[in-house]
Amino acid sequence: MPAADSMNQLPENDTVFVLFGASGDLSKKKIYPTLWRLKQDFLGPGSRFVGYARSALSAEKVQAAVRPHVRLASPEDEASFAQFWAAHNSFVQGAYDASDGYLALAAHLADIAPNANYIFYLAVPPSVFSAVTAMIRRHVQAPNGFTRVVVEKPFGHDLQSSNALASHLAGLFEESQIYRIDHYLGKEMSQNIIALRFSNRIFGGQLWSNQNVAAVKITFKEPIGTGGRGGYFDPIGIVRDVMQNHLMQLLTLVAMEKPPSLHADDIRAEKVKVLKRTEPIKLEETVLGQYVGDASRDPGEPASQGYLDDPTVPAGSRTPTFATSVVHVKNERWEGVPFIMKCGKALDERKAEIRVQFKPASGDIFSQQAKRNELVIRVQPQEAVYLKIMTKQPGMTSALTETELDLTLTDRFHSSKFPEAYERLLLDVYCGNQHNFVRSDELAEAWRIFTPLLDHIDRTKPQPVPYVFGSRGPVESDQLERRFGHVYSGTYKYPNKL
Repeated sequence: MPAADSMNQLPENDTVFVLFGASGDLSKKKIYPTLWRLKQDFLGPGSRFVGYARSALSAEKVQAAVRPHVRLASPEDEASFAQFWAAHNSFVQGAYDASDGYLALAAHLADIAPNANYIFYLAVPPSVFSAVTAMIRRHVQAPNGFTRVVVEKPFGHDLQSSNALASHLAGLFEESQIYRIDHYLGKEMSQNIIALRFSNRIFGGQLWSNQNVAAVKITFKEPIGTGGRGGYFDPIGIVRDVMQNHLMQLLTLVAMEKPPSLHADDIRAEKVKVLKRTEPIKLEETVLGQYVGDASRDPGEPASQGYLDDPTVPAGSRTPTFATSVVHVKNERWEGVPFIMKCGKALDERKAEIRVQFKPASGDIFSQQAKRNELVIRVQPQEAVYLKIMTKQPGMTSALTETELDLTLTDRFHSSKFPEAYERLLLDVYCGNQHNFVRSDELAEAWRIFTPLLDHIDRTKPQPVPYVFGSRGPVESDQLERRFGHVYSGTYKYPNKL
């Protein structure tokens, strides 16, 4: 069994992981596969997993639902997967808002592991967060170990609802017991940003500041539409679904100052400082879009269908499926540098990246051939860090060409295992490491930045700009970027190594 590093020391006594919403999609597609991998690689023989749901469940039934979402590469994996369910999993049926189920859960936990730690994971709708956490506090605290609660986003709908949820949780648990999970913080390149910035001199000092940086662009693109999930997506929209959490977390990692240590509170304190110096987003510095079908595609293809063609989307909905916003961090390092956040569905590719665009080289002697240097941190897919530079084109010429200094992680570290985001984050929960989780004051500041924009969208329902399924998004987004000094030349293409 591989050892966890110094930041991930597993507890000595056994731990029971209780999964609320054990029959749901998140549980079968992400949480149970992650728990099986952790049990294989890290967790001790006494680890137990208890599923709690309103419907009656069995190990056989849940195993069959989870099986399509795990990769079993050998007969040994097959045997381990079967043993995981037979020996380590059990289930309790009960309502989310009634004591009977929680009393049954408490009795079951006392029976299978009387001296264990408890981790409670809420893979349930936000509407029952308050009821479930109150019942845990009242009936199911670990009598002889720690109790930790993991809460999935969304953490509220706006600043007011987020503060209400935070106040509710603070009345039940200490902040050290609460783990607000954003799976983007568990991705390999998100984890690597702090290492890149603060262990390499070239990424510090004046180079990483408004003295040399022209713009920072943080992008999330999906090549698929809502695909029948409009009932979930439409009340939320792309700003709440992606920008306010995932992209804002990446922004804080790029913009934060060097923390005194790698301790969770030191890192999160620096992130909060960035957010406190960030202005609320303005509607006039935002482009909202909604995808329409590509008329050139065959009628049966997904790309031929627009957002409003999805039968699960309310007729005439103005919910944005695309957004670009300019964020201003008003501190000494970043004042004057636009942070451009762009996210959308039904775009031309799947990609999440951070692009730090530097100012042009001074004193041009190459007849304006030189393009701006860019440091690109590719979060997904094919995790990579590359520096886009200019060089002389080989041969009998003095012309310049664009190329890259490239660290593609899967090429350089081909023998290494790249854990899934949930695998890393759930191991952190077991080990009590909170630096990859969102603190309450951090969450409040993020909502402060976005709530004025979201309130305006909810109240006035502005007409989003149409863009074609499979395109780069609305041209108005490119115009906004140019207005704030980000230059897109379109002459460079990162080599596709997939």
